[in-house]
Amino acid sequence: MRNIAGKSGVADNVSTPDQIAASSPSSNQPTTTTAGGGGRGAGGSGKPGSKPVRSESTAGILFGIGAYGLWGLLPLYFFVLMPATAIEIVANRIVWSLLFCALLITITRAWKTFWAAVKDRSVFGPLALAAILIAINWLTYTFGVTTGHAVETSLGYFINPLVSVLLGVFVLKEKLRPLQWAAVGIGFVAVGVLTFSYGQLPWIALILAFSFGLYGFVKKRVGPKVDALTSLSVETVVLAPFAAITMVVLAVTGVETLTTMGAGHFWLLVASGVITAVPLLFFGASARRLPMTTIGLLQYFAPVLQFIVALTVFNETMTTARWIGFCVVWLALVLLTIDMLRTTRKNSVLKKKARLAAAGS
Repeated sequence: MRNIAGKSGVADNVSTPDQIAASSPSSNQPTTTTAGGGGRGAGGSGKPGSKPVRSESTAGILFGIGAYGLWGLLPLYFFVLMPATAIEIVANRIVWSLLFCALLITITRAWKTFWAAVKDRSVFGPLALAAILIAINWLTYTFGVTTGHAVETSLGYFINPLVSVLLGVFVLKEKLRPLQWAAVGIGFVAVGVLTFSYGQLPWIALILAFSFGLYGFVKKRVGPKVDALTSLSVETVVLAPFAAITMVVLAVTGVETLTTMGAGHFWLLVASGVITAVPLLFFGASARRLPMTTIGLLQYFAPVLQFIVALTVFNETMTTARWIGFCVVWLALVLLTIDMLRTTRKNSVLKKKARLAAAGS
């Protein structure tokens, strides 16, 4: 998942599953904003560029829906892979993702870029840390889905934006706006309600939110220095030895399912590399065509789908207390979204006035 952030820092970030791995210089500067806004194919302002810009925006939205839709439906894939455990699924996901990335690097002739990233300590170090964080995230997410806690996993990605705000306060010492403070406060109330409902802290949701929030923070630091494919490749290189050892141990102890559940199961596990990479490619295509505000709104599509799948396909139980807790979380997200839209609009007006003032002088 990718970290969506403007110049204001982590407190304005919005994150989604796996999305941060798509961070790239081109993604940080969408080429298309509004009709006539000078985006790719627009040729400046005016009617001549409006149709190409609309076409680019439509394509961006479709790519975004494709990326978030695939992430939202990921629990169905894990469900089909059962009885494979979370550990086996993640180990296969890492190994086959590495092979798929190697294929893409070969096709795009990007080995020089990849090795440059590996040799650069300022890039490799943060990506190694990011790899550990995303491994924790993947393991927790897969464990939650395969053990009947898919609703709680969706909760983790619902509260992830609140974690990004907290990171902005405690790590970057940012000052929150009133609506952001209100959202954070409501978020704490929601966790309290859900703790009462579950009889314990919703630890799956909290681990998912904090591991992904920290992952986003690390990736934001290194994002401008490395493209999406190289970033994902370096992370999988860091994790691949551990994943390969895990696969060997599972095979030796007789608990692996890769080669014991038939050809269909084998190829489904092998496909995890493609299933990991394709949404990232879709997201990269979307981020190059859409403004950050639109991406920030689309990001809720994934946890909403996860939530619906958990209720309708997995038939997980939602008590009254849990419904109340989720509604409180959604209220917090509404406030964050309103704040994001207001801030974006205010910044847009200020930039427009600055351009007019510069043109007038």
